[in-house]
Amino acid sequence: MSHYMSGLVVRSEGVPAEVVELRLPEIGPGQVRVRIRAAGVCHSDLSMVNGTLRPPHPLVLGHEAAGEVLEAGERVTRAAAGDHVILNWQPACRSCWFCENGQPWLCSTSSGVAALENGMTLDDAPVHVTLGVGAFAEQVVVPENAVIRVPKELEFDRAALLGCAVLTGTGAVRNTAQVRPGESVLVIGLGGVGLSVVAAARAAGAAQVIAVDVSEAKKGLAEAAGATDFVVSSDTLSKDIRSRTNKLGADHAIECVGRAATIRAAWRATRRGGQVTVVGMGAADDMLQLGALDIFSSARILRASVYGQADTDLEVPALARDVLDGKLSLDHLITDRIGLADVPAAFERMSRGEGARSVVIL
Repeated sequence: MSHYMSGLVVRSEGVPAEVVELRLPEIGPGQVRVRIRAAGVCHSDLSMVNGTLRPPHPLVLGHEAAGEVLEAGERVTRAAAGDHVILNWQPACRSCWFCENGQPWLCSTSSGVAALENGMTLDDAPVHVTLGVGAFAEQVVVPENAVIRVPKELEFDRAALLGCAVLTGTGAVRNTAQVRPGESVLVIGLGGVGLSVVAAARAAGAAQVIAVDVSEAKKGLAEAAGATDFVVSSDTLSKDIRSRTNKLGADHAIECVGRAATIRAAWRATRRGGQVTVVGMGAADDMLQLGALDIFSSARILRASVYGQADTDLEVPALARDVLDGKLSLDHLITDRIGLADVPAAFERMSRGEGARSVVIL
């Protein structure tokens, strides 16, 4: 039986997103149908519409979400009707080389797919869904490995953030950078992911967490997340950071923007022998240039953190328990609760550097 429901769709590049009626496919073996209850507006969603990424169209936006399982197909064992779940936009197949060698976040069956068809249609024509999810919709059909059960006591708006912003930011600190007590951490870009990095760095025992953004308005959010310092980005950023870190530079710089200019700024603001971790997803043609001698003499490490370098099936439930136990607060992350039709306005706020996370409540 097919289901009709509302979803936010971009019909073609350069055309504003609009709420339309979509037809959901019947579930097959190994699939589940989920009623979306909350979905965060992530910078990756903005990248799908502002030209940073070039996904196929028509496109259902959204990937950071939580909801309730309405129906489970044959042979499904991970979830049943009534379960509360977080959606995993990069589920591990558990059988490719990367999964079998302890790197499920690089799973070859899901990595690098901006959007794909999954049977959903608009006016009887196939549509693509963002990162295999298309969460800005009332319901979705996904493979069972794309859902992770969480306790029903966890509110849907907070649960949604665990599936992308919080896992990505926390994982970048814990798994990729492996920040140690007493170290200094520079965080560039203070959206939902960047603020999660700030909170995780303080929780890891960093003595100094320097938060950087282009907007002075982010100062309060940064401090609420646990930043010890706040700096408005400028051409003198590396000098500003060195003046706050005994003229050495930060032990770690974590870049949450995804631009060559800010990656280079992070590189220059990191001490010799320090580590730069790139979390932001950038454009393919935004080229980063570093001098060969600089790479050698600085002895810095430059690496990326994909989806928090996390095994989502283990770490998302652990984060959920931390929230319920009061060890992890997400109150500072949600600055706007909106409807589907308000997502374009949320993109505009994000482009202006305003707020943290907008969450669609369905």
